[in-house]
Amino acid sequence: MAASGAGTATQADEERSRNGGDPRGGRAGGFGRPSLLRRLADEIQSRLTADLDDRDPDYIRENLSLAWLLSSIWFRGEVRDLERIPETGPVLLVGNHSGGNITPDTIVFTLAFNTYFGVERPFYQLAHNLVLTSPAGPFLRRFGTVAASHDNARKALDAGAAVLVYPGGDWEVNRPTWQANRIDFAGRSGFVKLALDANVPIVPVVSVGGQETAIFLTHGQRLARLLRLDKLFRLKTLPINLSLPWIVNVGDFLGHLPLPAKLTVQVMEPIDLRRRYGPEPDRRQVYEDVTSMMQDQLDELAAERRVPVIG
Repeated sequence: MAASGAGTATQADEERSRNGGDPRGGRAGGFGRPSLLRRLADEIQSRLTADLDDRDPDYIRENLSLAWLLSSIWFRGEVRDLERIPETGPVLLVGNHSGGNITPDTIVFTLAFNTYFGVERPFYQLAHNLVLTSPAGPFLRRFGTVAASHDNARKALDAGAAVLVYPGGDWEVNRPTWQANRIDFAGRSGFVKLALDANVPIVPVVSVGGQETAIFLTHGQRLARLLRLDKLFRLKTLPINLSLPWIVNVGDFLGHLPLPAKLTVQVMEPIDLRRRYGPEPDRRQVYEDVTSMMQDQLDELAAERRVPVIG
């Protein structure tokens, strides 16, 4: 998750800089200028900050009523066993992710956490860079959303905060509808390293229903690679879904009107990695165990549902 520190630029880095970021040589956009996508990527990167002080408890308190309307009336959100989260101190909350760029599971859980523990308890959610530079970015920052990276998460944990991370990221959140009840972190085990480095417990958080808020057709990973979105924006997908008001929605960059699917979120028991796995846990074993436990929990939640959307 974290990028290693940079020293002196390598020859390849200098060549890419001269070529406007195109390692094949020549200016990516022609006419001696970087491509539009490269300029956009650079602009997004320049606007990203990880200032934990952006989180504003007073602002959260004033806007909880709006979050309550979305969570309780539209999504009929139900969050179970919040008391399993340690009452104080840093903790890494590891969730599965659903619902495209709208991510209704985050809305429901954030409301529940702030209501249960109070807005004064520091709580941060990691999100993709593009989410933070969207029109909703300033609103999300004040709720505690920061750019997803190992460094930002570690900074928050070292400050004693609870941190919510979605290892599956844009890959899992855009999985096809027929994979709705599947935990798919795509092998990303950085959350295990983060928990070990910060010496904090992991609390799995499993949700169901978010992937019923639209009809998700494809990740679009081949198209994303073709357009070099993975290199420019860290986007592994260019998803296609059927949703309102666009009907055919490519990329979901402007979001969509989610269907009012019922969302259920289950908080699982905390996991002290070194107590369970010894002083030097095997990251792959921890990853397999955590995702397996979360999949078993998701299967149970899915078995409770009778009709899509209605729940």
